[in-house]
Amino acid sequence: MLTCVILDDEPLALDLLADYCAQVPGLELKGQFDDALAGLAFLQDHPVDIVFLDIHMPRLTGLQLAQLLPAPGPRIIFTTAYDQYAVRSYELNAADYLLKPIAFPRFVQAVQKVRQQLSSTGALPGGPGPVAPTAPAGPVESLPVAPDAMFVKNEHRLQRVAFADILYIEGMKEYLLIYTTAGKILTLQSFRRLEEVLPPERFVRIHKSFVVALRCIEHVERGKVQVAGRLLPIGDTYREAFVNLIRPYQQL
Repeated sequence: MLTCVILDDEPLALDLLADYCAQVPGLELKGQFDDALAGLAFLQDHPVDIVFLDIHMPRLTGLQLAQLLPAPGPRIIFTTAYDQYAVRSYELNAADYLLKPIAFPRFVQAVQKVRQQLSSTGALPGGPGPVAPTAPAGPVESLPVAPDAMFVKNEHRLQRVAFADILYIEGMKEYLLIYTTAGKILTLQSFRRLEEVLPPERFVRIHKSFVVALRCIEHVERGKVQVAGRLLPIGDTYREAFVNLIRPYQQL
């Protein structure tokens, strides 16, 4: 059984997420708070596995609160209507980043992602129950635990694109141009939706028009990164977060 807490200053968001929690087998809601400080006080005395954390809250932002949680802390799943904080969430090792309005399948996917992380580290309590892999699976349980690809609309078909094959993605007004090891794919889609789908630990947004695969960065120079031989600009809005993101990597 996974335990969780919801922090959000919007009553409708609290109600929606609480309803989502009630529908997911093996997920127990321990509390919901519209005040960040009240939620922090609860978490200091009541450890949980997951915190669904809104970013824009009065008195204390979600990003600030995440840094105040006692160690070892819960897995953080940020919930927000603003996509510009996605890069910052990487630095805080967030388990996922959900953009409002949050669809139920996307919510379940985030929970399953945490469940897999805890299982792989041995932190998930054992014993029979609804979270056991042999339990009967309904429509929710049939969702992939850790997707390794996404499907994009390309002309008159849905094309599978493996995350491991993506080099970088360029925004072109209402279109996205996906550069992969096999070539380019043009699709009618927004960056906001893209960032809901891409694994945050593998991709980073460096500019309003570019998302890059972290593993494909060849070098960084003068406010630009090189990926697949092409220099891509680092936007002022994303510069500090990107620099902080790569700082932990070994530098000689």
